[in-house]
Order: sequence, then structure tokens, then C-alpha cells
Amino acid sequence: MYNPSLSGSAGNSAANSRLYIYEVSGLRDLQSSNAADSKIRRSGSSFITVPYQRMNQEMRRIASLGGKILSIRPFEAKSEPTSVESTEPMSIETTELVETSASAPTEVAVAPAAKKHADVPVNIYRPNAPFVGKCVSNDGLLADGGIGMVQHVKFDISAGDLRYFEGQSIGIIPPGKDAKGKNNKIRLYSIASTRHGDDVDDKTVSLCVRKLEYKDEKTGKEVEGVCSSFICGLKPGDEIQITGPTGKEMLLPDDPEANVIMMATGTGIAPFRAYLWRMFKDNERHANPDYSFKGLAWLVFGVATTPNILYKDELEEIQEKYPDNFKLTYAVSREQKNAEGGKMYIQDRIAENADKLWSLIQQEKTHVYICGLKGMETGIDAALTNAAIKSDVKWSEYRSQLKRAGRWHVETY
Repeated sequence: MYNPSLSGSAGNSAANSRLYIYEVSGLRDLQSSNAADSKIRRSGSSFITVPYQRMNQEMRRIASLGGKILSIRPFEAKSEPTSVESTEPMSIETTELVETSASAPTEVAVAPAAKKHADVPVNIYRPNAPFVGKCVSNDGLLADGGIGMVQHVKFDISAGDLRYFEGQSIGIIPPGKDAKGKNNKIRLYSIASTRHGDDVDDKTVSLCVRKLEYKDEKTGKEVEGVCSSFICGLKPGDEIQITGPTGKEMLLPDDPEANVIMMATGTGIAPFRAYLWRMFKDNERHANPDYSFKGLAWLVFGVATTPNILYKDELEEIQEKYPDNFKLTYAVSREQKNAEGGKMYIQDRIAENADKLWSLIQQEKTHVYICGLKGMETGIDAALTNAAIKSDVKWSEYRSQLKRAGRWHVETY
């Protein structure tokens, strides 16, 4: 087990000297050297004390031990539970490094809750009566050398009454039966086009779909996703069953002066493509005279390699054309290094920009959207915890207030 000293150069900064408490459930016995042989703790939560500079490593260690992080909070020497397991040797000298601001109250001003979107279409088409659309185009999104298969697929919906807003999803029913002889189940996909469609004629809807491919651990056989393989293999003219639309969690605010922070991994870019096209594409701006975006849109996008940056040319074109309104930040895990010399994940970029993001988040017109792999949420929370504490704010409480105010939007899997 890693056991550094806080007296070294890495521990002398104010940030690195802070300690945090991770509340963890489902954790295997920490004393076992073999995680696979460890028994799962079943009696409540475990509490682990972690110095700031070890937060990312400890998250990975907890995940490898089968644990789930329930909360992260600053260490308060006088009030923490006694059942604390520490990855650091605790001492009086160590605890004295914690700043008193960590226990300050979190009375903060948060914008009032946004009004409900009563006019948002939901479930126009249901599973027992889906809309049958047709594939218009199916284009690869990866550059040469990209990993896997990701497609931008456009469907003709002009023969029906399917309407949708940016941030919603549609269901796709793949043909055929499952292993039990029942019809294949619906899969939901975030819509990647604006409400007017890619052609701005209100006749299409588009998806960004990655073909699911993995090796079955029991059989060793390669497995392909039923629905994603079906969609990625469509040809122009092929029919497809569509349900929906669904969802109101990821809708954009109506205010064109709002700040919109977007954090995405992989195909989690789909709803954000719809947002950005609505905000910045010339044809869209012409089609929406009542919505002229004037705020700041900031996209933090995590991918494995540069060829896996989806919609790269168009994103960078928007950045070049609207430098005052669009900020683009990549996290390319297999090519870039974080401050500790490890792979650059999206949570590392959030940590690098945490103070700027925190300053934006405190503005009443700012909305935060997270879409993609669920694992990134913990790292994002850790980074914003450290930024918020500088303002005497407990991030977990503030985030709850943002959620109630309709300014914190999450769609992960």
C-alpha cells in the first residue's frame, strides 16, 4: 500500500495538505493483498482518509476492490467518525494541516428552480406502436487509426409526427428475438441533432452510436451489441422502429445568455453536439431568430486517442469562429499525461480547471451537463470539492442545491 509522507515537497502546498474523507460501500477487505480473494464488507460504509494528491489513485484503488464511493467531504479532525481507515499515517502534525475553512457553512445563493418544460414532447410513439422511419445516411466518425466503430446515423421521420428537443432521447427497437424467444428490448440513445434535424428542415433525427464489442469473460468469445450493431450496419433506405422522445433532464435553458458547461466522454458528446449546433451553426441561428446564444459554452471532452475525437473538425471550426463564446478542452487518455504523469482523463482536466469552473458554476445563469461513462462523476466531484472549499463551501451540499434549482444535469451509464 502506498504510504507517502506529507512532509515532502509534494505535500507542502495548501492544496496537497488537505485531507478528505471517502465514504465507501461494498468494499472488499483492505487487509487482503489479493483483491479477487477478498471478502465484501456488508455491514454499512467504510470511511477512508485521503490526502488531496492521492485522490485519483485512491479512486482507482477503491474501484479495483469493488467499492462504490458514496460521498467525498473534507476531513474535520474534531468531528469525524472513529471507524476511519486511513491510507496515510494519521498524526497530530498531519491533522493540523487541515484548514479551518473546511468546516464552514454552505449558505450560498443559488438561482430559483427553472420552470418545468410543459411544452416538451414525450412518448409520442410508444413500444406497442413505434414509428417506422428510414435510414437516410450512416457515416463513420472516427479518423484513421481510431479505436472501435462509431457512426453518425440520420433517419427520415417526415412521414410521422415525431418531434423532439435538444437533450432528449429516442428508443430504437432492434429486429429479432432474444435468447428467451422474446422480441429484442428497446435501447435508448441520446439525440445528436437539433430539433430541426441536420438538414434544418424538421424531417430528420440523428444519433451518434458506438458499436458495442467486448469479450465474454466466461466463454472468451467476442460479443457484439444487438442494437448498436444493428444501427451501425444500417444502409440508406433500411427501416427502423423508433419510440419516444423521452427525457427532460438534459434540456437546454431557454436563456440565450446562459453559461453551459458540458463534460462528455465518447458518444456522450451526442446531446452536446445538438446544443452546439443550435447555438452556433449558421443555418440553425437563422431558423431560430428568438434564440441567439450570447453566453459561454465550455466543452470538456474525454476520448482515448485523437482519431476518436468525434465531430472534431466541426467543433474546432466553431471554436475558431466564436472564440469568445465557445471553449473546447480535450482529455486524450492514451496520448496526454496528467500532472502526476498518468493518463489524462476528463476528471484530470476538470481538476486543472477547477477554480475557473467553480467560479462559473457560482453564477446564477450557469448550467452544468455531464454525459457519458458513469465513472467520471466521482473524479469531477473530487475536483470541485477542492475548488469549493476555498470559498468555505461544501461541494456536496452545493451540488444538491444546483440540482434542485435545475442547473445540474447528469445522464451517465
